[in-house]
Amino acid sequence: MNVKALLLALLLPFAASAQGFAGLGTDAEGFAVPQPNPQFSFPADHGAHPDYRIEWWYITANMTGPDGTPYGLQWTLFRSAMAPETRAGWDDPQLWMGHAAVTTPDAHFVTERLARGGIGQAGVTADPFAAWIDDWQMTGFDDARLTASGPDFAYDVNLTATGPLVFQGIDGYSVKSAAGQASYYYSQPFYELSGTLTLPDGDVPVTGTAWLDREWSSQPLGDNQTGWDWFSLSFDDGAKMMGFRLRQTDDQNFTSATWIDADGTATPYSDGAFNAAPLATTTVAGRDVPTQWQVTLPDRGIDVTVAAINPQAWMDTSVPYWEGPVTVTGSHGGQGYLEMTGYE
Repeated sequence: MNVKALLLALLLPFAASAQGFAGLGTDAEGFAVPQPNPQFSFPADHGAHPDYRIEWWYITANMTGPDGTPYGLQWTLFRSAMAPETRAGWDDPQLWMGHAAVTTPDAHFVTERLARGGIGQAGVTADPFAAWIDDWQMTGFDDARLTASGPDFAYDVNLTATGPLVFQGIDGYSVKSAAGQASYYYSQPFYELSGTLTLPDGDVPVTGTAWLDREWSSQPLGDNQTGWDWFSLSFDDGAKMMGFRLRQTDDQNFTSATWIDADGTATPYSDGAFNAAPLATTTVAGRDVPTQWQVTLPDRGIDVTVAAINPQAWMDTSVPYWEGPVTVTGSHGGQGYLEMTGYE
């Protein structure tokens, strides 16, 4: 297989759909589909689920350097399947993609890796936990080490979980549309972080917090959904919130949220309880992208402005999207991360 053919085989499952991000609204025939009342089993469910079409291990972090400068970090491993099975060798239908990024107030560094399953280049083992693509690694789960590098940046950080796993939606069954599309979705939003960023001007020691999202499905979007705006917010009082809106072709949105108490107690909120409305847009990579939002969850007294630390945090990858750290002001202060997909 020549290089061009290999790249085409790797990229098509991620980029071939007009539905939005990673073809998530396309047909799931032949793959397993999430069902209500999931029964998770750990550590096994920290590992891969090759009978589902799409899966990710997704870490974002808010950090500060010694002088108080804010930084953001992203480490993501995506798995996409052409068939619900695994095989040894180059004809394995499991495909892998990695994204790594560091965001500063004036720069956004991003890089990507692509791999084919079956040859050891990328994968995940559950016990002991390890996730990797080439030399990027996450080793360990409750106490983890995270590494990645690109042409002009690198990071090596340690993560320590200080709270429980949080199951999004109803016990980890996260509904994504009025038609009932769903995923299995849980998070570890209680990581404490310390380590080192390597930037063009040198090494920067950092401390902060990190949030891991684990999600897998085969068709989590409806065929009328074009992308999403996803927020993970950590408030100064120790509470946290995950919320998203899925944009539809009829200009309506489907929303979902989870309120997370400081002790990890989670309360899910179904469509309509959470709202996110753009307040300001920025021209990013030739398109208008919302980079300041009003986010509300009235049941918890949340009415905050969420603003990008660096509005130009564009992920110029095979499947392009916006991802970066944010500040939170208003009824509650805090920080977090924002991801926006499907902006053409």
